[in-house]
Amino acid sequence: MVSSTIDHMVATVVFLGALLLFVGLFNQTIQTAILYQRHRHLATKCSDLLDNVLLNPGNWSGSIPTSFGLQDPEFQQYRLSPFSLMRLLSSAGDKVYYNRTGEWYSNVSWGLSGGYMLLSESECVDYSTAAKLLGVNGTCGFQLTISPTLTVNVREVQTKPLMLEVQVMGPGLALSGANLNYLMFWTSGPTKGGCISDNTTTDSLGLASLNFPAIDVDKNQTAYTIIVRAHTSGLYGIGYASRETTTKAGNIIPFIENYANGTILLAHKWGKNDPGEECQGALHFNATFYLLPDNFAPIKVDILNSTGLVNYGQGQTYQEIQIPTSNPGFLVVAYRKGNEYGMVVMPWGIGTIGVSVVFGGNPSGNEWVATDMRQVLVGDVAYQANLALWSLEGYGVIG
Repeated sequence: MVSSTIDHMVATVVFLGALLLFVGLFNQTIQTAILYQRHRHLATKCSDLLDNVLLNPGNWSGSIPTSFGLQDPEFQQYRLSPFSLMRLLSSAGDKVYYNRTGEWYSNVSWGLSGGYMLLSESECVDYSTAAKLLGVNGTCGFQLTISPTLTVNVREVQTKPLMLEVQVMGPGLALSGANLNYLMFWTSGPTKGGCISDNTTTDSLGLASLNFPAIDVDKNQTAYTIIVRAHTSGLYGIGYASRETTTKAGNIIPFIENYANGTILLAHKWGKNDPGEECQGALHFNATFYLLPDNFAPIKVDILNSTGLVNYGQGQTYQEIQIPTSNPGFLVVAYRKGNEYGMVVMPWGIGTIGVSVVFGGNPSGNEWVATDMRQVLVGDVAYQANLALWSLEGYGVIG
């Protein structure tokens, strides 16, 4: 009798243990299935959302779009508008405050000195507005990155005479045999300067040397901007270098004050900070705007107030110019103090000199992030559009 009772108790304990083990394993399987379903739903949503953004031109007619999309309205498929991209509030760089206007400016920085794209924050579309227009506000976070497929880097290796090195990189590797076209804008005086155009190819390491025996940039007495376009296997990439110099009277930085009418402020700055009484003397400037069509032959466009001077310490701290076109291009601003020269470049529309855009939230620290990518064109330049998407709703079965 006692032995039978003990056998029943042992059997019951074994059964309960097996049941608990089974429930634990079943619960783990259910949780794995839930996570799989949730991740699969998010991956599908990421792909659909990316196509919705890239294949829809949106409605950008007002200061705030009524629908969000980046497709170029004049084309179909994966061609993006350089100006819609331009108005995305950058999340890659710090915003810039200019105390002379009392405004903040979106800072699209692409790594090298001498290039600026600072658009008034009031002209930009921010992350929360885009999330509401896309219908993901409060449910999903996202980050959209638009970056060139080919990276074209230009660096100065010698100043007297000038020698530049160009490196062309594809996704993860150097590109040998890439065809290069380049435009060199330079000045070293009121009547000395011009534009040099030529072509070459990269070597087995994706490198090419550009020599300019007539140009000497030693002692900051010559300034230049070079635009380089690379072409290989049907893909185009573009890069630049601009010799920005901080003279005894500082330098000039362009701010895009009003996108709609093309108003640009050429602001007198002393390095990166305003020096107060330390900044003495005026800077003389000459601003030129160019269109850059597919044949890579620049077209000069006349602008008002293209020459003048700015003086931080007294008088005019900035001059206002106006770009009279809605076509993509770039603005080149040469400035001087005495015999010192500097030059900066500003794109008008994304794509003209290889600008990247990062827009949205920060994906780091999230439980799981879905990603998807498309190959797109901005003008004739090849870009990659990458979307990262994550849930803000926590765990649970979706769908």
